[in-house]
Amino acid sequence: MLAAAFDYHEAFSRNLGWLTPDEQNTLRGKRVAIAGMGGAGGVHLLALTRLGVGKFHVADLDQFNLVNFNRQAGATMKSLGRDKVAVMAEQALDINPELDIRTFPEGVQPHNVDAFLDGVDLYVDGLDYFVFSARRLVYDACRARGIPITFAVPLGMGAALLNFLPGGPSFEEYFRLEDGPEEEWPVRFLVGIAPALLHRGYLVYPEIVDFQTQRVPSTGLACQLCAGMAGTEAMKLLLGRGKVAAVPRTLQFDAYTGKLKQTWRPGGNRHPLQRLSMAYVKWRLQRARQE
Repeated sequence: MLAAAFDYHEAFSRNLGWLTPDEQNTLRGKRVAIAGMGGAGGVHLLALTRLGVGKFHVADLDQFNLVNFNRQAGATMKSLGRDKVAVMAEQALDINPELDIRTFPEGVQPHNVDAFLDGVDLYVDGLDYFVFSARRLVYDACRARGIPITFAVPLGMGAALLNFLPGGPSFEEYFRLEDGPEEEWPVRFLVGIAPALLHRGYLVYPEIVDFQTQRVPSTGLACQLCAGMAGTEAMKLLLGRGKVAAVPRTLQFDAYTGKLKQTWRPGGNRHPLQRLSMAYVKWRLQRARQE
């Protein structure tokens, strides 16, 4: 009965003005893949559904737990123990029951990455911070298929934004993980996603950060900001409208400090300023462990 009462054009009519009717219809036919349905990925799905995107592939192999409650859109008492992809697909279908949405409850793996990216117009990265193997797999597969990537990362009470476009630097060419030992990859990744490190000054409990055990703090405030930033980039990429800056250019907005910083780091993490930032982060982490 409720599905019968749904009307796409009326449901998303308030987008018009910022979108033309033709652009709204274009979004209805676009297919977006999102890996990770946790903090950022879950709100990406809901934001893009409300924008009127009509087709999704969503992947996650995890279930909701209490530790997710502070930031993940699907984490509730009713969803405890349930697959994240199933819960988030239900939420998206509650917004638009006409959605074409395919779930990948095994996450993205070598055996299903082709299906995950089949017919996809854009990939939105919502993977966990430390999932380097899966991230590389998807980024390389997108690059081979000419699929653009937008990636917004929650940091403190802000977010960092990166776009990887066909023909631009690859994941490895930018982050240069292989230039250092594996235990250094989280530091290289952090400095690559947020060269300005705008969030560093208000980390009041630094001893909680432990890259070795893959423990880092995150807030729901930052995840919501991620959805707005990545959603806007997604709209521009899907419609071919507006300037989209790609790596080695990055953008970080921090709501706590009220600062916005755009950076340009040719060579990615081989840039001299990036090397200085990596040394600073490693020093801060070592100092926190000693206190």
